[in-house]
Amino acid sequence: MDFASTKDKWIPKIRSFFSNLNWKNILLFFGFFILAFIFWLMLFFQRDIEATYKIPLRYTNIPDDVVFNTSLPNDIEIRLADKGSEIFRYTFTLKDSIEIDIAKYKEDRINNLQGTELTQLIRAQLSQSTNLKAYYPINISLATSKLQKKELKVVFDGVISTSRNNLVTDSATFLPKTVTAYGSQSQLAEISTAVTEYTLFNNLKATSQLKVKIMPVSGIKFIPDEVEIYISVLEYTERKFEVPITVRNVPDNIDVKFFPSQTEVSFSVTLEEYKKIIPEDFKVELDYRKFFKNENGRVDLELSENPSAIRNTKLSPSSVEFLLESR
Repeated sequence: MDFASTKDKWIPKIRSFFSNLNWKNILLFFGFFILAFIFWLMLFFQRDIEATYKIPLRYTNIPDDVVFNTSLPNDIEIRLADKGSEIFRYTFTLKDSIEIDIAKYKEDRINNLQGTELTQLIRAQLSQSTNLKAYYPINISLATSKLQKKELKVVFDGVISTSRNNLVTDSATFLPKTVTAYGSQSQLAEISTAVTEYTLFNNLKATSQLKVKIMPVSGIKFIPDEVEIYISVLEYTERKFEVPITVRNVPDNIDVKFFPSQTEVSFSVTLEEYKKIIPEDFKVELDYRKFFKNENGRVDLELSENPSAIRNTKLSPSSVEFLLESR
């Protein structure tokens, strides 16, 4: 049975079902239901209600050269009593965090936030009519210990890749180049660099400045804990030259012949440098003393001179046969 025939069969039945309903009674029922719900809300809003909420804690102005002796709580749980209307409102308004200004309490020599100070912070979030029944934790330790510091060079851990016809032109640099590590003397002695989190930068098409985080180290605080990495990317093109194979340190009574006598060097170069590079910039010069005893009669090739601006250099062939002849 196809969809069209099924539709033709069931649509008349559905229409018949809804046409036979007593809509007057249904609407009357829903009207009484809505009225009952409104009366219930009115009673709820006027009743005394207790409820529990969690308020996030946010710590500000923390000195860089200190560490807290105990872990700071992320939120505080409070028990409130008030009219239902006020309790209902708190469901939506008690999501803002309570700010704890560490520098202020340090200046006042307060190392344990409790009693009046903590109550005032909570009450600032509440209406005057609300009864603060209880809260937990009942105190927050702000005790700290002084840390030593050490300047560390930032080192990248990850992979940088570019899109086709683009290459990284230089080593990545960081802004800032160093970060300050805070910790105990023994902890700082164990680290010599600030390593970034393992990061993949894929398909870069242009010079980029991106954010990267410093890898956390237990007991160490890095300031800043995030730096910017600067990656220089330029568009490259491929180029090839035929380069003759030459040899040095050959005895006067020996002739050396190579098969083939030249090799093709291919490389990547920026568009800006493309026209500046000529075949004479390349040299494949072998040292006779290093290969004349090769039993297989072959020698590996390598560039002895080439421009510093090129990348991804390849030789084809990368090795050749040689023949030694007496004069």
